[in-house]
Amino acid sequence: MLEGIASCTSGWQGTHGEQKMDKLIIEGGRSLHGTVRISGAKNAALPLIAATLLAPGRHRLGNVPDLRDTRTFLRLMENLGVRHERQGDVLHIDSTDLRNTEAPYDLVKTMRASVLVLGPLLARMGRAKVSLPGGCAIGARPINFHITGLERLGVTCRLEHGYVDAEIDGRMRGCTIYFDIPTVTGTENLLMAAVMAEGTTVLKNAAREPEIANLIDMLTGMGARIEGRNTDRLTIHGVDRLEAADCDIIPDRIEAGTYLIAIAATGGEGTVTHCNPAHLPSLLEKLRASGLIVEEGESSISVRWPKDNGHALKSVDIKTMPFPGYPTDLQAQFMALMTLSSDVCVITETIFENRFMHVAELQRLGADIRIDGHSCVVNGRGMSGLSGAQVMATDLRASSSLVIAGLAASGRTEISRIYHLERGYENLVDKLTALGARVWKDRE
Repeated sequence: MLEGIASCTSGWQGTHGEQKMDKLIIEGGRSLHGTVRISGAKNAALPLIAATLLAPGRHRLGNVPDLRDTRTFLRLMENLGVRHERQGDVLHIDSTDLRNTEAPYDLVKTMRASVLVLGPLLARMGRAKVSLPGGCAIGARPINFHITGLERLGVTCRLEHGYVDAEIDGRMRGCTIYFDIPTVTGTENLLMAAVMAEGTTVLKNAAREPEIANLIDMLTGMGARIEGRNTDRLTIHGVDRLEAADCDIIPDRIEAGTYLIAIAATGGEGTVTHCNPAHLPSLLEKLRASGLIVEEGESSISVRWPKDNGHALKSVDIKTMPFPGYPTDLQAQFMALMTLSSDVCVITETIFENRFMHVAELQRLGADIRIDGHSCVVNGRGMSGLSGAQVMATDLRASSSLVIAGLAASGRTEISRIYHLERGYENLVDKLTALGARVWKDRE
């Protein structure tokens, strides 16, 4: 029997009235060696879970990571009337009894991806009321592209009391929608909205991230007709109905990149498995440019240091861009690596305006970084340039950069507010320990 999962905690646990949070302790200065298996991609799992709203029946999703974000999203689905059951990394979702069309603030506020239920609820039920996700630590991520696109499809949208209240009489009508800038969640939401629209919808300047291709595979398996996979022009021919489907979540390219950078930062040698090298073209190029040897297999990537360079890391500039450019979700991690380089580099962030909050924490570890507008100038201090300190995580990817820096630093590093890490990294402590790190959780 399918059941809803238990409520997900917020990272706070009370003991005799006192609130406590986990912190991560790292004894740095140890090289990482070995093999680590990559989990399914959080950023692919969430839209695929949302897509099950489009068709009644029992859907099967494989390689689903067990993370704070996936658990939170399933709580939202449960609130809508969806039942689900997890067996290992397989998730069975039954959306037959979908009865509610409102995503309330107390669920949406914890995770911006909750807005992904907007498109499929409208497509199937003709109505959706979704709380605006509110602010975000790494900058504004408005949903105006979602709303404008839905209105082009014939949806009436009202913004009232912090909610998007949207409805349509009958079916949506196909049209052409142009994104001023590529937006991943906007592309995903409008894809799901348009699959059962009347006629043909064309999304121009659509995002091209691998997670979108994964969603297209899921929708196609459900009976959708979509052309242009892996391109910035998606053509959706609306169908009358969809059916339940099976689909596997792609490997998490950000998790894979994080471990590759961590291995490199500690002077180690290792391999990430169950991944897709084609999903990380820019990172692999930058790692090679920094002097590392990177070898790609069919579903694995290995990184190691040349034997003759004495762990001298070259400084490399990066500029975040939509896929296939350098991913913003690996910017903070690469900055941690560049603090160990031998010269000066410039890291430019073009996606999110506030995504340098990790800089102050890296400076506590001894990094020499100066913020200049949308760029950071990193003056590398060499492989022995960092020392352990107490630091605080501010968001998911910032926290992983602190882990990398702590692993490379001499002495002990304590990272507080690690609930951010638990949003996106499955079994982080176990995986790092298997690579030879000395890392564990403790109470603050």
